[in-house]
Amino acid sequence: MLSLAVRHTALKHLLKVTASYSTTTTIDHEEITKFNKHGKQWWNDSSEVKLLLSMNEIRVPFIRDGLINCGIVSDDHIETCKPLSGLKVLDVGCGGGFLAEALARIGAETIGVDGSKDLIDAAIDHKQMDEEIKDNLHYEHTCIEEFSKSHENVFDAVVSSEVIEHVVNKEDFVKHCAACLKPGGSIFMTTINKTTIANVLAIFVAENILQIVPKGAHDYDKLMAPHELQRMFEENCCYTRRIHGFTYNPVTKRWCWIPSSDINYAIHAVKAKE
Repeated sequence: MLSLAVRHTALKHLLKVTASYSTTTTIDHEEITKFNKHGKQWWNDSSEVKLLLSMNEIRVPFIRDGLINCGIVSDDHIETCKPLSGLKVLDVGCGGGFLAEALARIGAETIGVDGSKDLIDAAIDHKQMDEEIKDNLHYEHTCIEEFSKSHENVFDAVVSSEVIEHVVNKEDFVKHCAACLKPGGSIFMTTINKTTIANVLAIFVAENILQIVPKGAHDYDKLMAPHELQRMFEENCCYTRRIHGFTYNPVTKRWCWIPSSDINYAIHAVKAKE
C-alpha cells in the first residue's frame, strides 16, 4: 500500500498535469443567454438591439479611416466604394452581423465569430439575402480563445464593438484578439466608460427611461476605463493611436462624436511590427 506521503505527492502531480490542460473561457454564459432571445428578431425593425445597427453610422467610418491613415489600404481603393478591398477583417462578438455586413459591403474579407449559436444563425440567414457580400463574409460559432489558435497573425484588422463589457477574463480576450492581428494591423473596440455619468446616462436612462436598450443589458461592474484597455493593448504590443468619445442623441436619434470619452468611447491601436 502506498504511504500517505507518496499518495500526496502523486495527487499533487495529477493536479498539476490536469491544470496544465485546463482552459479558461472569455464567454459569460449569462450574457449569451440574455442576447440569445434577440436572435430571431435581430434584423427586425422592432428589434430591441437596433440601436447597434444605427451605430454603424459612426463606427464604420472610424474603422475605415483608421485603416486608411495607417497606410494599409491600397491607394487604388481609397476613393472607391470598396476601400477595404484586399483586407482581412475579424469581427469578434459579431452578434447577428450588423457590423460584419457593413465591413464586407465596403470590400473587406470579413469573418465574424460569436459565442451565441442563435445569433450566428441569424447572421448567416441574413447574409444570404445579399449576393454582393455573401462570398466575402463568413461566420463561425466559436470563442476568440479557440479561434485564435489557428488564426495567429492573419488579419489586417480586428474589431470588437460593444462586446468587451459582456465578457469575462478581459485580459485574455484582448490577448487573443491581438494574437489574430498581423504585425502592423489595427485593433478597434468600442465600449462604455466606467464613470458615474455613463452609469446614469448609458445604463439607467437608456434602459429604464428611454428604453432604447434592453433592460439589464449592461452591468456597471463589468465596464472599464480607456486607460485599462490601453494597458491591456500595450501588454500585447498594441499601441493606441486614437481614443474618441461618442454618445447617442435621443432627440436626433443618431450617434455622434463628442469631445469627452466619459460616456462611450472608441479606441484604435496598432500592433507593433516585428
